[in-house]
Amino acid sequence: MLRLEDATRRAFLRASTLSCLVAASASGLLTLRPARAQPGVVNPQFVPDLEVQLRAREDHVQILHGEPTRVWRYDGKVLKGDPGSLAFLSNGYLPVLRVQRGQKVRIDLVNELPEPTIIHWHGLYVPAAMDGHPRNAIATGQHYVYEFEVLNRAGTYWFHAHPDGRTGAQIYFGQAGVLIVADDEEAALGLPSGAYDVPLVIQDRVLDGQNQFTYLSDSDGGMMGRGMMGGGGMMGQGMMGGGGMMGRGMMGGDGTGQMMARMMGFLGDRILVNGKPDFVLPVATRAYRLRLLNASNTRIYKLGWSDRSPLAIIGTDGGLLDRPVMRPYITLSPAERADIWVNFSQRSIGTELTLQCLAFDGEMAMGGMMGNASLPNGASFPVLKVRVEQRANAKAELPKRLASLPVALPRDAINARAPKVFNITMGMMVWGINGRSFDMDNVTKTETVRRNSAELWEFRNEKSMMLMAHSMHVHGLQFRVLGRTVLPDFVSAHRTVAAGLVDDGWKDTVLLMPGERIRLLLRFEHYAGMFLYHCHMLEHEDTGLMRNYLIET
Repeated sequence: MLRLEDATRRAFLRASTLSCLVAASASGLLTLRPARAQPGVVNPQFVPDLEVQLRAREDHVQILHGEPTRVWRYDGKVLKGDPGSLAFLSNGYLPVLRVQRGQKVRIDLVNELPEPTIIHWHGLYVPAAMDGHPRNAIATGQHYVYEFEVLNRAGTYWFHAHPDGRTGAQIYFGQAGVLIVADDEEAALGLPSGAYDVPLVIQDRVLDGQNQFTYLSDSDGGMMGRGMMGGGGMMGQGMMGGGGMMGRGMMGGDGTGQMMARMMGFLGDRILVNGKPDFVLPVATRAYRLRLLNASNTRIYKLGWSDRSPLAIIGTDGGLLDRPVMRPYITLSPAERADIWVNFSQRSIGTELTLQCLAFDGEMAMGGMMGNASLPNGASFPVLKVRVEQRANAKAELPKRLASLPVALPRDAINARAPKVFNITMGMMVWGINGRSFDMDNVTKTETVRRNSAELWEFRNEKSMMLMAHSMHVHGLQFRVLGRTVLPDFVSAHRTVAAGLVDDGWKDTVLLMPGERIRLLLRFEHYAGMFLYHCHMLEHEDTGLMRNYLIET
């Protein structure tokens, strides 16, 4: 069993940083030898309020009529604390973990998959050793014990697999779950709760004639990936099928189609909500809180009601907004979340309402090449249906004020006059940032920051040989979006999604369209150590569009 240190033991965090061996080359690259988790038992000095065991394992679930679908999912149980803290949606395919701000949590991950894995707690403030960096991936049969205090505000977060070169495949086949944080500030608002607080996890998948998920290189002989991808190559950077490189370039077997899907992103042709196709949500005539999570690998959703009712958005990635915002639709790139408040009290019994993905310029989002996807990015299609089935007398009003958020001030940044620039790049069919693709233990000087400081970062999507949309995620913190700038040639395409962008509040993931610059304010106030930033379009991430950044004490 791998030992992880108590989240409150800051001496360990300082030691982790100081134990790195740093050597600066003429190129400005820092080579790090980070302190990694050591084998051992759980920390006896850490006393959890909630203790959960999660098993990453193969299973079969009923998605379509007929043959059950083989998946890789999280199973688990509560060992200490409220048994209701862990539940499963629909067919058991997706777990929901509920925690309280200030709670101490221990989670024992048991890997029963046939390849290495690790969990990333997406959006949470956790120590570097708890964050799910791929360097800490564990082999089949091993345990990884996470111990941390929940520091985040109430909100909709999630957790998912994060091994190098295999994140896309493992999430695609089921390694993901919802994580909901509650706190006293939110509870005081009287928002819909219990059965009226509904997580909605949206994914796109391809199922074959035997009801099995198909993904990149499936035709090469197996459920997914290495060892099952045409010849049993090495994980992450091993040789594949006909001699290509998995996770760092061309795919073997299916040739150009496989290579393009891995480079551009994988799109499914069937929409699943909470693991179910043709999802119908039965509701009563009252208010609901719907927690939307885009858990697709690459697809962007432009979500709106079929009757064109506006959406009342009350929260995004990092929790509640200061006040509700009204939008005609909401644009969600992969890994983004949005909480919406919906009142069905004026709807008649039997009324049906469809949440649709509205059309947008998906060809521009996919770099001008739509490939052979039968349901391309930007297409219009139904996502789920709401059916009013019961009467309810509950009365609820949408609060005019939700939370108190600090004003985002660019002058707080130590580089306010010279923001750091991160260009999305591609060379030799490999994605990168500022010309560098992922390197497990390296950072540059630009990627090194000081703890308890704030910086301005600017992501630019202008210089790649293939300009397409990206979903940029920064680990270990929540940031504020200060502004967007779009090149003239890309304005018309950007307008097809712009009204649904909600940059208010705290964010950890942001859609970066072609020809766009986004300026962010980041505060590095919690933990030192090595974290990640990357594109959350998972095939982009797996093929190099990910980098480390280092928070120094």
